Amino acid sequence: MYRAARLVLCVCALLAERDAACFAQGVRAEAWPDPLVLADGRLVQTASAFEQDRRPEILRMFEENVYGKTPSGTLPLRVLRSSVEPNALQGHARRIQVTLAVGPRGERTWHLLLYLPRQEQQPVPVFIGLNFEGNQTVDPDPGIDLNPVWVADPALNGLHLAKELSRHVRVVPGQKTRGAAASQWQIEKIVARGYGVATMYAGEIEPDFIGGIGYGIRPLFFSGTQSLPLANDWGAIGAWAWGMSRIADVLSRDPQVDQHKLIAFGFSRFGKTALWAVAQDARFVAVVSSESGQAGATLSRRRHGESIDHLLIAFPYWFCRNYQHYLGRVEDLPVDGHLLLSLVAPRPLYVASAIDDPFSDPEGEFLAARAVSPVYALYGKSGISDRFMPALDHPIGSVVSYHVRPGGHDVTAYDWEQYLNFADRIFGNPVR
Repeated sequence: MYRAARLVLCVCALLAERDAACFAQGVRAEAWPDPLVLADGRLVQTASAFEQDRRPEILRMFEENVYGKTPSGTLPLRVLRSSVEPNALQGHARRIQVTLAVGPRGERTWHLLLYLPRQEQQPVPVFIGLNFEGNQTVDPDPGIDLNPVWVADPALNGLHLAKELSRHVRVVPGQKTRGAAASQWQIEKIVARGYGVATMYAGEIEPDFIGGIGYGIRPLFFSGTQSLPLANDWGAIGAWAWGMSRIADVLSRDPQVDQHKLIAFGFSRFGKTALWAVAQDARFVAVVSSESGQAGATLSRRRHGESIDHLLIAFPYWFCRNYQHYLGRVEDLPVDGHLLLSLVAPRPLYVASAIDDPFSDPEGEFLAARAVSPVYALYGKSGISDRFMPALDHPIGSVVSYHVRPGGHDVTAYDWEQYLNFADRIFGNPVR
């Protein structure tokens, strides 16, 4: 009884501190959905009550209003072929490439790229994340296969149109694209620290443009004569998150991978994806969300940075159709970024921002990460105690961590240094 009372007092104190910080930074805390108050008004006071009552309630609200409901069924997934290079990256890594057939008749083909530290004798932790433009972009390694990717139709060159709205064509990428996004992945640094990296081109799960649904996996789940998604059917983010779980399926069968140490990683739209994947799949023991912004780690009700109206107009296919109900009505949305982050608890969570990335709303990402502290407190774990956003290049937190760095919308070597230190902490390794 005494312990329960103390816990309630701690939670209330954290909520009061949160409200004070929000007031100081111009946020109406009373407008936030409280992660520890059920829809019927009851206060959640224990971890078991959060798990049994509030967590499923929050998950359902995101399914119904934002990302859509992930199908309960599955699709056949089989390995078509695999190749192993035991001396990749100047002999520091094993490079494994796996071609997968997905669907009852192998309708979709996926290509998984995995790097593992060569010198490690024990199963290793692995970061799992999706890439934007093909596996060959994550490192200049000439051994990475050049698999087809989707690009905006060259006939539309010169037209001032967002690439996600234009027609796309499928091409084999050129040699010059090798390593184009290597700075965002830092493969050699990750491997040198004793971690693996698994990645897949998201466009194979679902192409990232309006009309891409026909080339992805979502129609393979349609029932009967269905030809359109239902109002609460999953969008592309849901499909990408499902794909991350399928990568976990494959890795769980690899004896070189520690299946109990899978970390979801995502940047930008794939930061949203990683959070949603972890919310649904307990096999991910931690998540790193890098500048995930609106419908990700930040707070929509702040009305800072990218608005959900912009998301709904430019990227409607990312979400379920029900999300359109909140166009111009963000205050009616029953969820917000801190509730998404609460679905990660009690697992370790890292939220990262960049000061020159106003679209992602760095301050809102900090406030959302801080606002889940009462949820983590239910499990006896510490959240973020800092009342105000930290200085640049000054990481804070332990189980829940946050940093903001100089620069814009990107993932840098500095970011990865913090993510690797975070992983070392949660796995009990000496932090370098």
